Amino acid sequence: MQIVRTFVWALLLVALLLFSVTNWAPTVTVRIWQGLVVDTKIPAIVIVSFLIGFVPMWLYYRGSKWQTNRRIQSLENAARTASSTPIAPAHTTDNSSADIQPAQAEPAAEDPVTPAGDGAETSDEAPSASPLRPNDR
Repeated sequence: MQIVRTFVWALLLVALLLFSVTNWAPTVTVRIWQGLVVDTKIPAIVIVSFLIGFVPMWLYYRGSKWQTNRRIQSLENAARTASSTPIAPAHTTDNSSADIQPAQAEPAAEDPVTPAGDGAETSDEAPSASPLRPNDR
């Protein structure tokens, strides 16, 4: 791609040189303001006009390319850091099983109450392993 770009610039410079040689003789009077008049050659007007159009666009292109390269470098550095940083295992404690168990259900109004003295259940159902009753699930 670099060779094509160099070739295009070389062709542009050759065309500008040929244009300058063939149009050097006539002098053009350019009125910039009412009191400011410049006598110049046509190739100078063409070159200045080209630079007025080219330089701002070239500067914008270089600035956006520089900004894009900075963003890419930043993302690459972040990805490199993230891939090289080991992930620490989750810290577990002995009380972590207490956090997982479901909350105790409040007894409903129709639940039978166990007598305080003999410890036997008055319900016809067998006790379940879960703190929730089967109809509450």
